[in-house]
Amino acid sequence: MKKLIAAALATTALAAPAFADGHAITEFRIGLLGGENAQDRLNNNECLRAYTEETLGVETKLFAPADYAGVIQGLVGGTLDMAWLGASSYAATFLQNPDAVEPVLVKINLDGSYGYHSIGFARKDSGIDSIDAMAGKVFGFGDPNSTSGYLIPSIEIPQYKDGITMESGDYFGEVKFTGGHEQTIVAVNNGDIDGGVTWADGQGDWEDGYNSGALRRAVDAGLVDMNDLVQIWKSKPIPEGPIVLRKSLPADVKEKMIALVDGLHEADADCAYGVAAGESLGFDPITHDAYVSVIEARKAKSN
Repeated sequence: MKKLIAAALATTALAAPAFADGHAITEFRIGLLGGENAQDRLNNNECLRAYTEETLGVETKLFAPADYAGVIQGLVGGTLDMAWLGASSYAATFLQNPDAVEPVLVKINLDGSYGYHSIGFARKDSGIDSIDAMAGKVFGFGDPNSTSGYLIPSIEIPQYKDGITMESGDYFGEVKFTGGHEQTIVAVNNGDIDGGVTWADGQGDWEDGYNSGALRRAVDAGLVDMNDLVQIWKSKPIPEGPIVLRKSLPADVKEKMIALVDGLHEADADCAYGVAAGESLGFDPITHDAYVSVIEARKAKSN
């Protein structure tokens, strides 16, 4: 691991101390988007924290706010240096401050794509097997800043057929926010809500929670048996959210962090599995242009 990272960083190792806004950075702060409980988020990213500390030579801290807004505000306010955002969270950050962060890398699926899906699901024993069967039932979104847990299904599910809205009491008996992906999965599994939406790459086997995503995380954590659940809806492909870096970071810090994360899958597959929420081919470069359509959708939704 150290040899690989050392090789990747050899070109920047002799650079002058890192300066941002005239000051050398003294610590590096990574924000972890919500979606599962804080402790699991911290555990899954501890290896990245340690590698970052080793790579940059400064204390590195992980922050796991209760909701997506906590990470968005940290990035907008400049108190976080890096995060893996969903597409809608990136859109929210960009719309609040276009100069706050820059997308640098994106997770690549096992088939080489970088899309994922919002997945609608219910308990198998509920008899619900489609959006049609959800009429009059309780439907759960995750976090209001989630792409797959709110933005995309709130636009696409009403397009499924005439008469569907996301207002409580119209088509669905009730529409509520659970707070995050893990909460939605647990709520459906426990029968607290009838159906909900979460994210997955949509590749591999349903029994595994697909190859990556919140369902895979829940299976790995022992929270659900996928044989108890059934898929009832799937969105069109959504562009995977970017890893972003604070724009005002020194250039050499950005280069080192991009090299570290880009090489993580090859250098430490177990660490990459935890960071990427399941199986992937690691991370590849991405730019702002990939998210223009999601930014437009988010703008339209807020008007």
